[in-house]
Amino acid sequence: MCEEKSRADILREELFMKKEHTSCVIGEKGVNEADSFCEGYMNYLDASKTEREAVETALEMARAGGFTEFDKNVRYPAGSKVYVNNRDKSLILAVIGHKDIREGVSIAAAHVDAPRLDLKPNPLYEEADMAYFKTHYYGGIKKYQWTAIPLSLHGVIVKKNGEKVKVAIGDNADEPKFVITDLLPHLAANQMRSTMAEGIKGETLNILIGSRPFENTAAADSIKLNIMSILNEKYGITEADFLSAELEAVPAFSACDIGFDRSLIGAYGHDDRVCAYPALMAILDCEEPDYTSVTVLTDKEETGSEGNTGLDSKYLEYFICDLAAIYGAEGRDVLSRSKCLSADVNAAFDPNFPEVYEKRNSCVINGGVCITKYTGSRGKGGTSDASAEFMGEIRTLLDSENVCWQTGELGKVDEGGGGTVAKYIAHLNVDVVDLGVPVLSMHAPFEVVSKTDVYMAYKAFLAFFNK
Repeated sequence: MCEEKSRADILREELFMKKEHTSCVIGEKGVNEADSFCEGYMNYLDASKTEREAVETALEMARAGGFTEFDKNVRYPAGSKVYVNNRDKSLILAVIGHKDIREGVSIAAAHVDAPRLDLKPNPLYEEADMAYFKTHYYGGIKKYQWTAIPLSLHGVIVKKNGEKVKVAIGDNADEPKFVITDLLPHLAANQMRSTMAEGIKGETLNILIGSRPFENTAAADSIKLNIMSILNEKYGITEADFLSAELEAVPAFSACDIGFDRSLIGAYGHDDRVCAYPALMAILDCEEPDYTSVTVLTDKEETGSEGNTGLDSKYLEYFICDLAAIYGAEGRDVLSRSKCLSADVNAAFDPNFPEVYEKRNSCVINGGVCITKYTGSRGKGGTSDASAEFMGEIRTLLDSENVCWQTGELGKVDEGGGGTVAKYIAHLNVDVVDLGVPVLSMHAPFEVVSKTDVYMAYKAFLAFFNK
């Protein structure tokens, strides 16, 4: 005979929050769907090592899905799919809805830039019979993590005649890699006594790119000349062309399964392409929504969202205003009634470093997509802090669509913090909250996420667009 539940047990079930592993909630069928979805995500990661490549790949997918370039002089019927390409580094994708544009639009905004090493304008030099590239790191990195790992080089070079040359070398098995060397332990006594922040200096992040002299001669700068000769033959450039180039050194890793159970993905660039891809796929799968739906893949978040391809720019506002004008509406009225999911990651609780997390208010791997009410640092500096009303709306939506979700803060109150694009969206008088995937080893050259969490992000954005 089964014992009856006590009143306390019943109340616990009714009143307490339940935290469950996503795999237990969605079952075998859901796990298989997540694994299948993440195959596409891993392919996207490998094709998108930079913000330019992420936009190029997304644009190819969008065009294949019926998206056409936005024309502010065309009145689009419901179901129309349009895009705006901002300088090949930011992308807006929109599906026109049935409701009057004056009722607002639904926006998912993710960033496609990631921490990396940018080549300096005058990068090439020779020292001790070796050739190097000088770099300037981009975004928040632990500098020591970028030494002694294989690197690839991606970007564009604009030659003096205006020709643009694409560069992507080091990821394929038959291509050379590049590396930043580090001290051997035998000679690193002083380095090992330094703090982790001081052990590797920014100016020592110099990439080794070759060591043979031109035509085996011993002339001055013959190794530099040999490298420049190779680059001239391959790309048709001279040293001066580096002055008008955007070249980025990134890890030469491919995305891969992690764990005996293959439940996790290890890769470079999860922050924030792990949210960009689900937001991209959600807009591609959005057919005829009630509200006009918009996915924004933006640049420059890792350095403060400044610049004309970051969301501190006006390009999103201009698009909404142009769209509103087509239907005789004011852009500011549309924005004031719009809602946004700022699609960005949060730091998953790491049991190896529990001292920096407040466990009760941290997200966890396999806990589902994470809603972050506010980011910022210490006294909530630099955040928009979503309203209770909008939190309630998103919470109800996710529950109604069986999306596994959780909440989380970015570590303990006084440990540090960080920001997202949410505050720039909020500047437009839009209701906004952060929603994204929990990440382990965030900002490292090799980050880790859960496949089921990635899939929950896709389901969340699709539900948001189809609400």
